[in-house]
Amino acid sequence: MRLHFIAIGGSAMHNLALALHHKGDLITGSDDVIFEPSLSRLAAQGLLPKEMGWDPTRITSDIDAVILGMHAKEDNPELLRAKELDVVIYSYPEFLFEQSKNKTRVVIGGSHGKTTITSMILHVMQYHNKEVDYMVGAQLEGFERMVHLTNTNDFIVLEGDEYLSSPIDRRPKFHLYKPNIALLSGIAWDHINVFPTFDNYLEQFRIFIQSIVNGGSITYNEEDEHVKELVEESQNSIRKFPYKTPEFFVENEQTFIESPEGPLPINVFGRHNLNNLAGAKWICQNMGVDEEDFYEAISSFKGASKRLEKIAETKDTIIFKDYAHSPSKVIATTKAVKEQYPDRKIIACLELHTYSSLNSTFLREYKNSLKDADSAAVFYIQESLAIKGLAILTIEEIAEAFNLDTDNIFGDGQEFREFLKTQNLHNSVLLFMSSGNYGGLDMQEVIDLID
Repeated sequence: MRLHFIAIGGSAMHNLALALHHKGDLITGSDDVIFEPSLSRLAAQGLLPKEMGWDPTRITSDIDAVILGMHAKEDNPELLRAKELDVVIYSYPEFLFEQSKNKTRVVIGGSHGKTTITSMILHVMQYHNKEVDYMVGAQLEGFERMVHLTNTNDFIVLEGDEYLSSPIDRRPKFHLYKPNIALLSGIAWDHINVFPTFDNYLEQFRIFIQSIVNGGSITYNEEDEHVKELVEESQNSIRKFPYKTPEFFVENEQTFIESPEGPLPINVFGRHNLNNLAGAKWICQNMGVDEEDFYEAISSFKGASKRLEKIAETKDTIIFKDYAHSPSKVIATTKAVKEQYPDRKIIACLELHTYSSLNSTFLREYKNSLKDADSAAVFYIQESLAIKGLAILTIEEIAEAFNLDTDNIFGDGQEFREFLKTQNLHNSVLLFMSSGNYGGLDMQEVIDLID
């Protein structure tokens, strides 16, 4: 197929472009700006646009389809030209569904945990040499790309994001996949800019459950009251498999789970990650991997990129980086680190970076979310508020929302770096939580503090 990507530089979009190029399709693309690592990865495969910007002459009638990324606007010149020529236009999830119509679709949904669960499943499949197609939201160790598509594999494993599909398709992505096998990990209000009320957010998951094909199945976290209620009230003709956190214990900063063969040491930790592991086990069993083989494989799983990722360690100090940014994720991640390292000082740093986290109304959801840390810091960039069209937030407002002192809130990158330098890092864990980069903080600078 000849396919053109509008906004090819996005994390998901460029990985899909690379996967289709690898499969043998003819790929072109455009974007107004492309950052690393997308830039180098596209260039290495000859897929980097020769010039940045939008050019409607790139769209010709011999293109089989256009794939439209969220970064593009509704009035994008290339999109308008594609409409004029009646070229087929797909959103990212629509195209993935088209590629997987004849496969068994395994879709992992939930406000949190979906990347980790998808990663666990793929790790187990790779460990046992079981070939599957996939799309996952993080780069995994041992996997060249975040997307892999073939014409031959029976299964495709898809991370089911509830965010919007494209600028001209306002449906959540996971509504389009029509799972044969689904998982729902948890529901905690997110994306307030798209789903202004919790009831509206809940409805998206109700639709997801209803979209599972007749005779399909849903594996669901019965410890989440909202998930449990939505799944158990559903009248869809599907099988329902509940799961819960397995028994575990921590000994000498090592987590063990109880397995049929006895205590099993694992590399991930935290109650939320062990809950994720239980969900992944059920899905793998639905895909033909028995329990014993699952445990053998999962013991070597080290986690997905930026999901409690250990970036440095000395005898005295450990540094973790985590993608956590919503209140429920911040609470779970901070608690997990405290339980894993009960005898160490936990220094938790959170950046307010997303639209929701910088919204003055939503901010109150963060109350006491950092209470399990021994020391906490919250960082934000005032300029981000103007860019997102939000009202100015004061340090006092943020301190009140988190129930922290104003001395723990930083609106300036240099002040935040000075805070880090003044911390006593003896016998400590330094935890960074953000979907951003703390205003350009050089992590090597931080690592140098403990060397």
